[in-house]
Amino acid sequence: MTHIHAVRRVLAVVSALVFCTVSLGAQQKVRILQTNSAGDNVHVIDPATNKIVGVITGIEVNHGVGASPDGTRIYISDEAESTLDVVEAKTLKVVKQIKLSGHPNNLAVGRDGRRVYVGIIQEPGGVDVIDTASLTRVKTVPTKGTIHNPYVTPDGKYVVAGSIVGKTVNVIDAATEEPAWTLQMDLGVRPMAFSTNPDGSTKWLFVQMSGLNGFAVVDFAKHKEIRRIDNPALPPGKSTVPEGSDPSHGMAVTADGKTLVVCSRLNNYLYAYSLPDLKVVGAAELGGKGAGWVTLTPDGKTAYVANPVTNDVSVVDVKAMKEVARIPVGYVPKRNTTALLQ
Repeated sequence: MTHIHAVRRVLAVVSALVFCTVSLGAQQKVRILQTNSAGDNVHVIDPATNKIVGVITGIEVNHGVGASPDGTRIYISDEAESTLDVVEAKTLKVVKQIKLSGHPNNLAVGRDGRRVYVGIIQEPGGVDVIDTASLTRVKTVPTKGTIHNPYVTPDGKYVVAGSIVGKTVNVIDAATEEPAWTLQMDLGVRPMAFSTNPDGSTKWLFVQMSGLNGFAVVDFAKHKEIRRIDNPALPPGKSTVPEGSDPSHGMAVTADGKTLVVCSRLNNYLYAYSLPDLKVVGAAELGGKGAGWVTLTPDGKTAYVANPVTNDVSVVDVKAMKEVARIPVGYVPKRNTTALLQ
């Protein structure tokens, strides 16, 4: 084979791989996955139409939800059975139930898809590590306190798990799957979100806590809280809505890293803070009640807020900071996430 022919052959293979990758990406569709903690179903929302386009059934007291990076699987923490339920994305059918070490709460999927991390709220707690190739639990990482919500940092290097009773942020090294460091807080740790440095490493950790209508800011490298922010006071004539277990629960950062959105259950608002200066740049009053969780579309233009009191999801235009639709879902919608599904 001549040199020119060899080059052409390599180029042909590369072109074919690029075509296959583009085709695979084109087959994936953006979906919002919404769990319903007082029911046995999970709703699939098409953000292009804000319509329900699928329902996963038969998972009672479902809590956390995530999807594999390739879009072929959906993972759901099943409180009724204390399992991680594996759902085939194309059929929306449960194909496997993986027994956990205890009663679960939320979950997080590793950036490369090889692991799922499940927070264990039952004593003694910990983070269960699920191998997605064998679909087995391979270990439980110990934590200081039982775990409500685990997360994976944007660079995929750490798993960060919050404990309500322990009042701790537990950071796990994803490579070794061993505890890296723990930060003691003064209140129970609830939802969290991340901002990043220019190199993709984690800069700040935003932490919502029990009884706080706002959030703490933690310097990730220094393992230290550096600031605490209260959500804005309501405008004159507006009253608080006391439904829900915590004043502020649910937050997310847009993909461009420029905006942090924060739910306030007490105020019944979704707030937008600019990054990195953390100034309030918008506030959307919600028609639904409960404001328990939020997820963003990949372009950061639309937020979906779970409303456990009114059993619906508020759709918020992030630029205008205005609720533009409400989608009825199941009973007591809890966690939601954005996924690219096959």
